[in-house]
Amino acid sequence: MSLFSSDHKAVARGYLWGGLGFLLLGGLLALIIRWQWAWPGQPVPGLAWALPESRGALTPPAYTAVFTMHGLIMIFFAVTPLLFGALGHFVLPLAIGARGLAFPRLSVLGFGLYALGGALVLASFVVRLGPASAGWTAYPPLSTPAFTPGLGQTLVTVAVLCAAASAFLYGLNFVVTVVRCRAPGMTWGRLPLTVWGLFFASVLNVLFVPVLAAATSLLLMDRLLGTQFFIAGAAAVGGGGDPVVYQHLFWLFGHPEVYILILPAWGMVGDFVAFFSRKPAHGYRLTAGAMGTVTALSGLVYAHHLFTSGMSPLLGRTFMVLTLLISLPAEVMYLNWLMTLWRGSVRLTAPMLAALGSMGVFGLGGITGLSLGAVATDVPLHGTLWVVGHFHLTMGAASFLAVFAGLYFWFPKMFGRAMHEGLAKAHVVSSAVLFVGVFGGQLAAGYAGQLRRLYDPYQYTYLKHLLPLNQWTSACAFLLGAAQVLFVVNLVWTLRRGRVAGPNPWKVGTLEWTCAPSPPPAGNYDPVPVVLRGPHALSQPEVLEVLGKDWIGQAETLPDAAVDAPALDDTGDGRSLGVGGVATSGGVA
Repeated sequence: MSLFSSDHKAVARGYLWGGLGFLLLGGLLALIIRWQWAWPGQPVPGLAWALPESRGALTPPAYTAVFTMHGLIMIFFAVTPLLFGALGHFVLPLAIGARGLAFPRLSVLGFGLYALGGALVLASFVVRLGPASAGWTAYPPLSTPAFTPGLGQTLVTVAVLCAAASAFLYGLNFVVTVVRCRAPGMTWGRLPLTVWGLFFASVLNVLFVPVLAAATSLLLMDRLLGTQFFIAGAAAVGGGGDPVVYQHLFWLFGHPEVYILILPAWGMVGDFVAFFSRKPAHGYRLTAGAMGTVTALSGLVYAHHLFTSGMSPLLGRTFMVLTLLISLPAEVMYLNWLMTLWRGSVRLTAPMLAALGSMGVFGLGGITGLSLGAVATDVPLHGTLWVVGHFHLTMGAASFLAVFAGLYFWFPKMFGRAMHEGLAKAHVVSSAVLFVGVFGGQLAAGYAGQLRRLYDPYQYTYLKHLLPLNQWTSACAFLLGAAQVLFVVNLVWTLRRGRVAGPNPWKVGTLEWTCAPSPPPAGNYDPVPVVLRGPHALSQPEVLEVLGKDWIGQAETLPDAAVDAPALDDTGDGRSLGVGGVATSGGVA
């Protein structure tokens, strides 16, 4: 694979290896945080080489740097690149029948910026005074030179700017590709739900990532050029600026970022639930519409992150109502997934188990988030580990499991080899269970009053009784880390000696599985397929009768014997049209 190839599949593999590498680094930092909360001040096994002065024990400055870098790496350099850079780049053109992305060189430039940002992040660990330590939000004045001196914070700020530019470029590329490069017959109503999720999330990238870039650029000017956009009080000269403005700009991006990470996951869950229940997706249009509604509302709810920063009561009530309203379309989508599962011929493959796990942890994260959307309950919970447990379930665990659902599903298409199904199932099931243990423990500690970001919570008498709970939670975290070895072993084994995958191992009808070999060649399709139906044409009685199988490709024509059979499509959800164009649900294989 050439590093400079403009083939979207080569770019996707670059993001895949980069994202997995940073996922490993971010995960190790998380385990160090958990060690500190379980055994505060005790040397971390194997860390003496990095912290020789403390013999491997975390000091307060090292602790703040560790949790800062964990958050930044996971969001900007691990999960987002895996969802968009790896899965998005690989799947999106194939799923819509395109020969490639609309701007192939732009995707190479985007990957270059991501790689540059990643290199700056790694470099920040070895500079004097260490890496960034102002929290992943980088709130000023904490992130200004007065409070975080040294080159590390500056390098990481530039790295975030690079990641933002990369995200904007592939977001723009994805939007134009979906609008302009769909195969003949691939109407909006025939798009896989994964494409809908990637499309809506890309729209959010285009709209809100520039806001992050603007805030980060102004912050960088405060650090390097002596400007005072976000510096106030005694640290300012001649009036200064306003640090709260940064909070508004950050969360104007930060809350849509939640949906940027979860919309592709929702799309994959919607597709996989249908594929492995062997049924058309229930309420296809409602699900796509719900994702669109969430996208439209996502920029209107950000200020619930600022309830404790000082806000007019009128604005507080307005944002509270909007925040609670956005949960309604998510509930519609969730009910559609459950209805798709209902009476389906469910096949518990590794991608399906990961999708179900993503559904479960997202449901828990959504329910626990309701208390943070209301002013009265957010104020006492806002500074506690409750918030950490909530957003890790929603943004972290749900997206993580969706990433692995996608990897296990499309790995045979990417590399032509199928991963070991038993190891994959053990990996996703153990990960899902342990995620609930880790972040459930954080929710319990937060509800009991443990504030987040405390170096040693047990210095406070009222938190001392939480030590056993935190040790139990840390044990779950270490087991979760150990469970990832299953994936690593599976990945290495499969790439070296894995079983050659069949042309369509999952027996589904989307274009990438039915119209292209594994892995697909340059240009993807020759000729470009003509799409005839939606992505979920499963268990159709007429197809069963004529072809003897419970699925049919999106571009596959029925033999002449089927001429008299009822026409398939076009309800958008893959159901068949019976006599008089009345839609009928397919049977169960």
